[in-house]
Amino acid sequence: MTTPNKAPVCLGDAVLLADVGNSRIKLAVVSDEGIDAAGVAGRRLPTVTQRLDLDSHGFRPDNLENWLNQAAPTTAVVLVASVHDAAAARLEAAITELSATRHRSLKQRRIVHGDLPLEIMVAEPHRVGIDRLAAAAAAGLVRRPGRGVIIVDCGTAATVDLVSASGAFLGGAILPGPALMARALAEGTSLLPAVAALEQETPPVMPGRSTQDAIAAGIGWGIRGAIARLVEEARASIGVEADVILTGGWRGVVRDALPGAIEMPELVLTGIALAADRACSP
Repeated sequence: MTTPNKAPVCLGDAVLLADVGNSRIKLAVVSDEGIDAAGVAGRRLPTVTQRLDLDSHGFRPDNLENWLNQAAPTTAVVLVASVHDAAAARLEAAITELSATRHRSLKQRRIVHGDLPLEIMVAEPHRVGIDRLAAAAAAGLVRRPGRGVIIVDCGTAATVDLVSASGAFLGGAILPGPALMARALAEGTSLLPAVAALEQETPPVMPGRSTQDAIAAGIGWGIRGAIARLVEEARASIGVEADVILTGGWRGVVRDALPGAIEMPELVLTGIALAADRACSP
């Protein structure tokens, strides 16, 4: 389903977030909008709490309902940012049904690039994954004066994106994550087996002495090297000193390949939370 374009009124509502990815739906509550007494000039990153992950391909509606009952027992608006339209449609349909059958006020709004406080310097901003843009909006808020930011997001696909010293999104690079690489080898060959758990383990030492170890070594060390090289290229192209922010579920695999990187596990969710200012405007 498609949510209405008209923005819901969030005054008095709990603000909930849904980051709908290719593998997981990440849910959270905005517990602090990050607006100090100084207003926008004193803006800091919002705080998100009460995290829950659902399976994008077949989540249980009762798990969603249980979470909603704890996260927002009264009225709420759900800000949905999605790179998986089918999963987002299922989530939105489940929220609509819960609102109707449980007689609860649950509004929702699909977040688009124009909802984010971010200058987007690419040819087709509407075609960039909203997760990448949300991460960039959050990174732009915490960047140090005069410095750019390089964001490494370790999800189903891995991305290495650049934010300029002025806080603008410049684009980046996308490559398959470990699970996608393993699946491509298993499905694209007749003899190579599927290898699981590559996103949580240190790659085996070289040389791999079994086919499974050889695949794990190739993917594990390969993706570490690829991301480290992409970060080097990003540093060279951005034109200023840049910090590296590391996020995503398997970031531990590349952590020691990026010395000095700042880990921010909830970077995308906090970026989505920044959209509440515009999405909740009358």
